[in-house]
Amino acid sequence: MEGAERALPGARPQLWVRLMPWLLVAAVLLAQLLTPETVQLEFAFAVIAPLTSLVYGVLGTSLVSATAIGVLIVPEVRSEHFSDGDLVSFGLIAAASAFLAWVRARRDAQLVSVRSVAEAAQLAVLPPLPARVGAVRCGALYRAAERSALVGGDLYDVQPGPYGVRAIVADVQGHGLSAVGTVAALLGTFREAVLDEPELAGVAARLDRRLVVDGERLDEGGELFATAVLMEFPDGAAREVRVVSCGHPPPLVVDGHGVREVALEYGPPLGLGLADFRAPDPAAVPLAPTDVLLAHTDGVTEARDAEGVFYPLITRIPLERDPAALVRAVWRDLSSYAGEVVDDVALLALSVSRGE
Repeated sequence: MEGAERALPGARPQLWVRLMPWLLVAAVLLAQLLTPETVQLEFAFAVIAPLTSLVYGVLGTSLVSATAIGVLIVPEVRSEHFSDGDLVSFGLIAAASAFLAWVRARRDAQLVSVRSVAEAAQLAVLPPLPARVGAVRCGALYRAAERSALVGGDLYDVQPGPYGVRAIVADVQGHGLSAVGTVAALLGTFREAVLDEPELAGVAARLDRRLVVDGERLDEGGELFATAVLMEFPDGAAREVRVVSCGHPPPLVVDGHGVREVALEYGPPLGLGLADFRAPDPAAVPLAPTDVLLAHTDGVTEARDAEGVFYPLITRIPLERDPAALVRAVWRDLSSYAGEVVDDVALLALSVSRGE
């Protein structure tokens, strides 16, 4: 899974930020020396210590505060109206700032710990996808709608098994952290079904049953469903992919001539509790070594520009042959088109390795 680099709370500030308190001390000192003694600029020193507490810890804040107070002790710097009582007030402000720096440091340490645990848990749910699974090259990208989350309501996975390499892209009802539990349950069920079910229809039925059982545990009036597209690269037929859609947008095939949508029969979404749930027969899609199969969630096609126009994926997708490069290019174009994407986005590109 590719993700934007996220700055953790408590991370070391940039150099110019750390230099700012010292530059403020120098600037106020220079201004005071260049103005008449009747002009009071010492009050500006009073704001330096609180600002420093936002950047440094207790030691750094105390050092900057002590430097500012030391400057004020020099008679040539102080204006004629500055008294020893004012100096005591500055000392109290410095002490309060050091305390604030201590509180902030403790809070940041707690946030770092919580964030680290959350990231580990979410990465356990949706770990990074390898560049190759069996005879299949993979490229994937995930962006959660919630800025604080790595995983939301979309999912993807590619797993080898006795019946070939199988992949899934799904979109769970809702998004954000509230959907992570359902995402984890579906991924666990998919990884087991890949090993046990000889047909994709059986995999879909297992996923449907998982959601139905979990949905029955919800409070009255609650509902739980998902759309999904399942893909299979069977052993002995590496140049073909079988595709089953359970209410999910069809994948796209990117080849040297352009982009085409996979023609398939739609089945019902997962988790609706249908007594006669049955996934449609798989669509067999020929796939040359230079072709790339791109599956996506509706967070891509439902993104809008400033005028409210939906993102036209099929007309804007680049003719990129490398799966990893393709998902990056689509995300860059989508971000440029929509500005801010407000839904979870999952992209999974697959191609058959040459020589397999």
